Parts: sequence; C-alpha cells; structure tokens
Amino acid sequence: MGFIRKFYTSDSHFGHEAIIGHCNRPFASVPEMDRFMIERWNDVVGRDDIVFHLGDFAIADAEYAKWAFRQLRGRKVLILGNHDCRRGPGHVLPHILALPWERPPVESLEVDDEGCRVFLSHYAHRTWQGAHRQNSYHFYGHSHATIPHLGRSRDVGVDCEDVAFTPRTFKELVAVLPGLQTALAHA
Repeated sequence: MGFIRKFYTSDSHFGHEAIIGHCNRPFASVPEMDRFMIERWNDVVGRDDIVFHLGDFAIADAEYAKWAFRQLRGRKVLILGNHDCRRGPGHVLPHILALPWERPPVESLEVDDEGCRVFLSHYAHRTWQGAHRQNSYHFYGHSHATIPHLGRSRDVGVDCEDVAFTPRTFKELVAVLPGLQTALAHA
C-alpha cells in the first residue's frame, strides 16, 4: 500500500431520478448523472484511498446500489443520511448496510486529517465537540448546497459548486474557509 489519501463527499443519490430536478443537476438522465459522478470519483480516488461519504449514497434498489458501489475506487466509509435509513436512525436499509463498507455505517464520526480534527455528520451542526479549538472542523451534507459555510463548518455534498460532483480532500475543502493557514500552521 502506498500513500493513502482521505476524501470527503455527500449526497450522491446514485440511481435517484428526482434529484436531477430537485437540485437542478446538469444531467438529462440518471445513467448520465451516475456515469459522470463515477468518472469524477475514479479520476481522483485511488484503490487504497479512503472516501468518507456523508450520507444519501444511493436512492435505488439493492442491485443498482451494489453496482454503483462496485464502480467506485477506494475504501468507503458511510456516515448515515436520511435516505440510507428507513423510519429514521437505527433502521439502516438492509441493501445499504450489506454493501462492503470499510467499517459499519455510523451517524457521525471524528477523524484526523492534516493535523486537524474533523467531525463528520450528514446534518449541519452549529457546534460540535471541540468546535472552539482552532484545529477543529465540521463537514456535513444533506443541504445540497443551500446552507452557506459558517466558520470551520461546511457542506461537502456533490451539489456544492467547488465540490463539482467529485470527492475532495481536506485541504481542498477548507481552502474556502477563513483561518485555514492559521489552523494548519498550529496543527
């Protein structure tokens, strides 16, 4: 195994026709959208890299979700979104749970990246454990680019203009947030 990179994304909605209109995605069909996102993913993610997917992976049947999952490079970690569950948290859709995730899906997770702590959740939080620390960040999805970045908290969903349907690294994602240079210098 070589150098392992970490990437973040959310709200791919593989197989979900209605998301095209709901989010004004620039695609004529689900196959076009899904092929584009798979290509963008595989352009940046290597076989051994880790991708933290912050929810709403696929709104599709089991076979289609499995097909999409297998097309994507890297080791994948799912932070559960509302469309990954039935009747709320704790009721993960069986076909989503059955995918070969790097670890069992969870509702939130803290990871280290570039000397900083990153709190991952499908939902935006005004505060999180360690939020008062300069080297603490929060990545979320769910809002489909409708909630502006705030402080060291930001949407990492595919619909964000700077994400552009592509998993992004910590450095790429925080480059648009205030205080990046200070936080990384003190990490």
